[in-house]
Amino acid sequence: MSRFTVDHIHLRSPDPDAAARFYVEMLEATVADRLEGPDSLRVVVDLAGLKLFIERVPPGTATVPPPPFMGLEHLGLSVKNIDAVAAELKGRGVEFTLEPTSPKPGIRIAFFKAPDGVRIEILERS
Repeated sequence: MSRFTVDHIHLRSPDPDAAARFYVEMLEATVADRLEGPDSLRVVVDLAGLKLFIERVPPGTATVPPPPFMGLEHLGLSVKNIDAVAAELKGRGVEFTLEPTSPKPGIRIAFFKAPDGVRIEILERS
């Protein structure tokens, strides 16, 4: 048994409230906490049991380059009926960078854009 468990993923955003709203409205996440200090803001979102810490960065902070790049590349979420989920997200205005496709037997994947350069993969395994 591993002594490690996942605690959170830390995201950076010029507007943590807007980023959190995306995860809530598009991916059924819930806001778990909002911590505001004189020079800081962190919104904690629960996404399918995974805590996302979304923290404000100062104006002018560098953005994520287009993939491929070193570091965390994307967040993967398992779904049932990927075509229906993709259609629903598109209907809400989500921009897909890869439509649902089967890269190999038994799996279908799609990618879309989240705020602040985050890429999200949805995948369905059969």
